[in-house]
Amino acid sequence: MTLTPELALVVLVGALAGGGVVLLVAALTPREQAAHVEAPSNLLEQLRGLGRRVPFGIGAGVLVLVLTQWLVVALAVGALVAFWDRLFGGSRETRDGVARIEGLAAWTESLRDTVAGAVGLEQAIPATAYAASPAIAADLQTLADRLRVRVPLPEALQRFADDMDDAGADLIIAALILNARLRGPGLREVLTSLAESARAELEMRQRINAGRRSTQRSVQIVVGVTIVFVVGLSIFNPEYVEPYDSPVGQIVLLFILGLFAAGFMWMRALSKFEMPERFLRSRAAGVVR
Repeated sequence: MTLTPELALVVLVGALAGGGVVLLVAALTPREQAAHVEAPSNLLEQLRGLGRRVPFGIGAGVLVLVLTQWLVVALAVGALVAFWDRLFGGSRETRDGVARIEGLAAWTESLRDTVAGAVGLEQAIPATAYAASPAIAADLQTLADRLRVRVPLPEALQRFADDMDDAGADLIIAALILNARLRGPGLREVLTSLAESARAELEMRQRINAGRRSTQRSVQIVVGVTIVFVVGLSIFNPEYVEPYDSPVGQIVLLFILGLFAAGFMWMRALSKFEMPERFLRSRAAGVVR
């Protein structure tokens, strides 16, 4: 049997649709996690998120393919829909980072006020863990549990730093470790200055994010208008875009879409924060506890 372009297209669309259904089922199937795992794998979370978006990407790609008969554009639109979150700004990562900094600043202030009442760190940390922000509450609760089972305070704080895995948290935790080992005065003043520094960083990030969100919205509008314009021309004025129906036209279209993709990747790189390296690492940081 001869493999015609139409048959190859049907096979490709069927394979994409089957893969999307498999990923969707895998993403929606609940799984029990082992007791010793504290958090789901980052790769597993990415696969689950991709499994939720792939069916929408396949649907959009098939729709564009039916309307335009351009395989290159259909694949590009499908990939754009499937990877929309990654291409346009990593808003979830930005929100998580801001929430973590805000939670650290609030917890530092709460810890400072609790320590001011002549309470030791061993008592102040569990007392402030319950009212902490949800962004850091799980790690703080783990720290409080370790203190309850008599883990030495410096070791518990070091493991807390590994759990947080954040350069901003290292500054605060390092001050707590030094105080736990030396038992010297001035902890309240140090926590005050660290909380003010965290608040200043939070304000700076919020200003930057506000500017970046307007830029991302502009790019999304440009992309949406471009897609609607191209699809509209192929439907209402096919003679104008007839040169793209040929194999050479598809290659030219692939080059144009590659320029768009390069622009998206560049924008994605510009939207990322350059976080400083952590300095409070333990040798057992990579071991699953």
